[in-house]
Amino acid sequence: MSQRPIDSLAGKIVTVLGGSGFVGRHLAQELLARGARLRIASRNPRKAYAIKPLGNLGQVQFARVDVTRPDSLAAVLAGSDAVVNLVGAFAGDLDALQGNGAGGIAAAAKAAGAKAFVHVSALGADAGSDVDYARTKAEGEQAVRSAFPDATIVRPSLMFGPDDKFVMMFGGLITRMPGMPVFAPEAKLQPVFVDDVAEAIANALADPAAHGGKIYDLAGPEVVTMLELNERIAAAEGRSRSFAALPDAVAGLIATLTGWLPGAPITSDQFKLLKAGSVASGTVPGIADLGVSPRPLGLFLDRWMVQFRKHGRFGVKNAAA
Repeated sequence: MSQRPIDSLAGKIVTVLGGSGFVGRHLAQELLARGARLRIASRNPRKAYAIKPLGNLGQVQFARVDVTRPDSLAAVLAGSDAVVNLVGAFAGDLDALQGNGAGGIAAAAKAAGAKAFVHVSALGADAGSDVDYARTKAEGEQAVRSAFPDATIVRPSLMFGPDDKFVMMFGGLITRMPGMPVFAPEAKLQPVFVDDVAEAIANALADPAAHGGKIYDLAGPEVVTMLELNERIAAAEGRSRSFAALPDAVAGLIATLTGWLPGAPITSDQFKLLKAGSVASGTVPGIADLGVSPRPLGLFLDRWMVQFRKHGRFGVKNAAA
């Protein structure tokens, strides 16, 4: 078990921007367990209402925010002791949301008097990328560091959890398809448990003197390829499946020709990001430097895949269904 400062956030007002999504739900549980007073701010705070029963009376507050408007940001950040920026997107005006817009968020947090600021970027951040998502993530990091030099920047790898849209999505697909194509089969991933990411963020908030002004790669303890990941999910489901490892030329053509269609398996940008992989760089501190011992996917996979097995918990794991 990792060690962490249990009480350092007790009573502090922590505002989480973009906190109604996957990471936000898990981060909320971590912060509430530490006694923080939580303010969830997003475009649609209703999506986060399930968080409210997790806190004590008056411990959770919800606010609507448009991060592209300085007046809206100033209103929700007022009185914050610490701020976490989870805002991000794969489409839309990415510069306004996660590029230069991230700098505006950091500047607003600074103006509000926040003592700690954690900006959540991504391992794929790359200022030279021709994919807008990766490029604006890198530009956002620079903008944040300029506006809030003591900010902590964390770069998570692909995150997994019982409510994710990655491992669980493949779990569902494998149940329905006797054979499945695998895009970028040799792409290397270092998936990280979302609760470990939440703990790392909370540790950074709890000790800005130690972690402020630094960048951390947040990755799990094992590296797997896309093909291996699919095979492990099928094994955990107890299903015998055939996987077709698509050559990059074929996969790229499919992504280019069909990626714009609703329900397409993968877009051109998604394929480029997947092919680039998602592993720790080794050039900056890692998740262990934030006091977290990351847990491997294998610790959870058998339990989470029960719902996809034939006959569920009562089925035979090595069935060929």
